[in-house]
Order: sequence, then structure tokens, then C-alpha cells
Amino acid sequence: MRARQESVEQTRLRITLATMRLHERVGPAATTVSAIADEAGVTRLTVYRHFPDDEALVKACSGHWRTLHPRPDVDAWSRIADPVQRLRVALAETYAWARTAAAMMTKIYRDLDAMPAFVGEFLAQDERSRVAALATGFRARGSVRRLQAVLAHALHIRTWESLCVDGGLADDETVELMVAAVLAAVQAPTAATDASRVRPA
Repeated sequence: MRARQESVEQTRLRITLATMRLHERVGPAATTVSAIADEAGVTRLTVYRHFPDDEALVKACSGHWRTLHPRPDVDAWSRIADPVQRLRVALAETYAWARTAAAMMTKIYRDLDAMPAFVGEFLAQDERSRVAALATGFRARGSVRRLQAVLAHALHIRTWESLCVDGGLADDETVELMVAAVLAAVQAPTAATDASRVRPA
């Protein structure tokens, strides 16, 4: 019984790892059950026996991938009192994580419409919690929504990819560039405030 259970768990792990490799290599939208079976060295029926639907398979794959590529700890950020220092630490950790996570995450975002709904919901909630942690302590003279938008942009892996991979910037350069953008969003008055300062001739 024990040997059979170990065999079942090993087969399940092989399928999970095969799915993870394919998602990273070609993306979720191009990953078929046949390709997963070939990659794992099992039959399509075996894949379905262990994972009867896409949601079960994606949950196993994403859960395992996150244990290998844990995102920076939001709670640790929250313990940094100074908001600018907190932001610098958060962005430095996020961009270091991006270097190991980009191959997978860029394809996840690209193929989000082809994935179960819980994936997009999880990513959106995760983004909101990170933005909220970093927005705390900033006294925005301008729009709070603008501050949140800039923080979300700074944290996004596609921003790192655009500036560091495509643009050739170092991670620390990108950190300082995004800190400057956030400070500009905090300090800049809103359009409504600007309009209120303009007096008719």
C-alpha cells in the first residue's frame, strides 16, 4: 500500500513538473494534455486520472512553482516604517525575484485569458495587497489613485522586463527610477487642484 501511494505521488509530481516546464517554455495557452503526457512520460488517461480538469492541474502547478520561486514577503515590507526606504527594499527584492520568475510570469500574464479565473483573481488580490503595503505612510498631495497606479506599475514584472531586459538598465537603476516616479506621483497636485488655482482674467 505504501509503495503504491508513493508511486501515485511520484506520478502526480511528474505531471505537475511537466506542466510547469511547458508553461514556462511555451505558455499555458499552448500547453495541451497530450504535450503534458509526453513531457511526463505518461498517457493522457493518466493525466486525467490525477487531474480531472484544468483548474486542478493549474493549482498543483502554480502551487509547486511558488514554493520554488517565493515572492518577497509583504509583511516584512510592512515592518519598515519609512515609506521611501520600504519602497526601495520592496522594489529591489521584487526585481531580484523577477530575474528568476520572468520566464514563467510573462507567459502567465500573456495567456491569462486562457487560464482558470482563479489565477487572475489571485494575481489581482496579490497586487492590491502589495500596493496597499507600499502606499502606507505616503501623504499624497495629488491623487491617491495615481499613487496606487504608479506603485502597481513599478511592481509589475513587465515593467522590470521593459526597463532591465529590453532597456538594458541595472536593477538598482530601475529601483531609483521607479522611486522617483512614485515620489512625483505623491508630490504632484491633481488636475482639479491645478484648475482651482487658475483664476479667470
